[in-house]
Amino acid sequence: MDTGGETAQHDVVLSFVGTQAKVQKSGMVFPQNLPERSWEQIGANLRELVNSSAWWLADWLIFGEATYGWRRYKEAIERTGLDYQTLRNYAWVARRFEHDRRRDGLSFAHHAEVARLSPPEQDYWLRKAEQQKWSRNELRRALRASLAAQSGDAAAIPGDGDGEERAASDPAQPAAAGRGPRKVTTLTIELSADQLEHYSKAAAAHGLPVGEWVTQVLATADRHTAESGTA
Repeated sequence: MDTGGETAQHDVVLSFVGTQAKVQKSGMVFPQNLPERSWEQIGANLRELVNSSAWWLADWLIFGEATYGWRRYKEAIERTGLDYQTLRNYAWVARRFEHDRRRDGLSFAHHAEVARLSPPEQDYWLRKAEQQKWSRNELRRALRASLAAQSGDAAAIPGDGDGEERAASDPAQPAAAGRGPRKVTTLTIELSADQLEHYSKAAAAHGLPVGEWVTQVLATADRHTAESGTA
């Protein structure tokens, strides 16, 4: 029997699909009579699976590093064939959120958007995103508007009708009051090729150009410095 041209095709087990479709490693085959409602539900479940897989990979990475050490865990990653820097970015986000602070109603990308903030600020923005049913992009726009407000470029955070009240009651709410307009200057930073690559990848993990990411990091550091100086 000639088996040289044969390829092994293994079915993938996805319990939520059941018998509604045939799932293989290289794709999914649907019957022509699949009800629309079933098709929608499969899509919703696939979305949750994709979101969960980012958390799973991140926690797998963190466990390997803590349990087997840096070198052994790096070797394991290389053997998976997965993108090393992407996994490292996943792990960085996961380390910023203990399991009980992760919100199942929001995606991994939502958490990544606020990962650079302090824990109280993270909780505030994630709670707001969940209440307002914001997409990742809507959360990003709200964060940018908040940064602009703190710089005196905007009066309030869009989409938050009770901004002043919440600022007084929620210490995590970034407040714009008391801050006048700041003079805009140009800052030149010299980076090595390795540093530029590293920062570019970190920025990409947040879906930002490297220049904009650096600006947000500096703004956050400035805010934290001001807070520690008044503590």
